Amino acid sequence: MTRSRRILLWSFGSLFALILVIVGALAYLNVDDPDPRAKQIAAPLATHQLADQIARGAYLTRAGDCMACHTVRGGQKYAGGRAVLTPFGAIYAPNLTSDQETGIGSWNPNDFWRALHNGKSKDGTLLYPAFPYTNYTKVSRADSDAMFAYLRSIPAVKQKNIAPQLRFPYNNRVLLYGWRALYFRPGVYQPESTQSAEWNRGAYLVQGLGHCSACHSTRNALGGLDLKSELGGGFIPVVNWYAPSLTSDVEIGLGDWEIKHIAELLKTGVSPRSAVFGPMAEVVAASLQHLHDDDVTAMAVYLKTLPRPDLRPVAEKEYARPQEIDQVLALGAELYKDNCVACHLSTGKGVPVAYPPLAGNRAITMPSPVNAIRIVLNGGFAPTTAGNPRPYGMPPFAQDMTDAEVAAVVSYIRNAWGNSATLVSPSEVNRYRSVPLD
Repeated sequence: MTRSRRILLWSFGSLFALILVIVGALAYLNVDDPDPRAKQIAAPLATHQLADQIARGAYLTRAGDCMACHTVRGGQKYAGGRAVLTPFGAIYAPNLTSDQETGIGSWNPNDFWRALHNGKSKDGTLLYPAFPYTNYTKVSRADSDAMFAYLRSIPAVKQKNIAPQLRFPYNNRVLLYGWRALYFRPGVYQPESTQSAEWNRGAYLVQGLGHCSACHSTRNALGGLDLKSELGGGFIPVVNWYAPSLTSDVEIGLGDWEIKHIAELLKTGVSPRSAVFGPMAEVVAASLQHLHDDDVTAMAVYLKTLPRPDLRPVAEKEYARPQEIDQVLALGAELYKDNCVACHLSTGKGVPVAYPPLAGNRAITMPSPVNAIRIVLNGGFAPTTAGNPRPYGMPPFAQDMTDAEVAAVVSYIRNAWGNSATLVSPSEVNRYRSVPLD
């Protein structure tokens, strides 16, 4: 046997061994959940206990914002059918009502736990991670059973589920074995012994049911989260909003917020420091406003303690000469005076709760200007909540301002009253002028 032939055979042998190792690893990571809680049989509950469990489950499904995806606008609750748009195509949320054929009427608590905890359907099919089981895996078995009891109490709605419409090769579900091996580790939340019960409750809600990292973290080309920068902010593709970092003081920066102001923002959508718009407004309206005050406060306590990374300043773009910068800011100042000062005042301090402050508002000055651009173009409202039943609105200016004018006024706001941020270019504005509003 020649030397080159031996090398070739050795190479093929090594490759085959590597494939076996990978296949073995995938098989190990994707077998049925070894957790004994996956197959436990709960003792029947008394009538009053079942009623309490259902009520608790209703609260927990609110905390998980399940209805947001599993209900078509104008449709029946939890009957599914709403498209979750991703860069890979559309995935349609399934029917969660008690219908035997199209819902989860034939499921038992173990089946539901398996889906929530391990990302597998009743028949063992791997679920696409548009369903955030990477977060829901942290939910306790007791909470999972309560959620299932509530969903089973919902009247049956016969509505067929819609198959995912994904591009090749993402429509091959076998690829999920590799994805899960890279990005998914099942495991119920384990309390930190060095932290308070309140902190741990907040961590449980933020990391688990709240699935905050699903939006507030950067995803790679395969849709996997970078756990090293969890909650470090991320652009939400297709939706075209930026979920700001909850750790960086350059972005939303909760480290110097008072806990009560963080809780107010989560519960009502407005606070003396800022207000929420876009997808986060929907989360507050549909989910967070319905949580108990102590749970919202616990989330605030946890979020305030998140570690703060050191970030380097972002380089200026497109405007190269100081004269150009001066011209842009001068135009922005005039536009602000003519269109914005009546609500946000000449000082940029706004009117607490009614009109958010722009001065010192990191949601305005964070590196990504996407949200500020979209709000100026399209306007919007903070969510309607019990704590803020008549939110004040922001009018749209897309029909009145050119791309250059929107860029100028946003650039001015990002650099007035002590603010400091990169300028916005007309091309950035144009990119978001025609994106769908929903």
